[in-house]
Amino acid sequence: MRFIGITGGVGAGKSSILAYIRENYPCEIYLADEVAHEVKKPGTKCFQEIVQILGADVLNEDGDIDKRRMAEKIFADEYLLKKINDSVHPAVKIYLLNRLEEARKAGKVQLFFVEAALLIECGYGELVDEMWYVYAKESVRRERLRESRGYSDEKIDQIIEAQLSEEEFRKNSDFVIDNSSSLEDAYRQIDTRLKDYKN
Repeated sequence: MRFIGITGGVGAGKSSILAYIRENYPCEIYLADEVAHEVKKPGTKCFQEIVQILGADVLNEDGDIDKRRMAEKIFADEYLLKKINDSVHPAVKIYLLNRLEEARKAGKVQLFFVEAALLIECGYGELVDEMWYVYAKESVRRERLRESRGYSDEKIDQIIEAQLSEEEFRKNSDFVIDNSSSLEDAYRQIDTRLKDYKN
């Protein structure tokens, strides 16, 4: 079984790529953002650590972590942001490695994918068998973000600036999917790479 990381800048089209893979290949796919939500649920070690770091007022009436309150606290304080990341990132990693182990034992899928914008920064390069970079020209990404999410140019500038450069993404990846033109073109690149794994 291949353990594959999928990363790329905002607006590169990672979701469309993953939807195609999910439909056409025997695989399990995990999105790091969704896993992060999972590991922060009440009763988890990560939940307890977050409440300890940020205080009980970070919880909503149901006793769950209020995402908006948490964001307000951590993005106003770099020290708190680092403390939270130091709790959440390892918890996400442990969760994924446990699922990977279960998938290996079950033997039902041949491919195991994890997707996140920060895979390289979080050290997944040492864990995965292959790192894939979903690339799209900056002009294309900007257009997509304006159309699909209604982002302003200023907001897009901020997000792109905060992410790795194209050079860094490429340097740390084993395979690049160019998703600048049609999705069909991107799908062909995937099919060539995964020709031995088709459903």
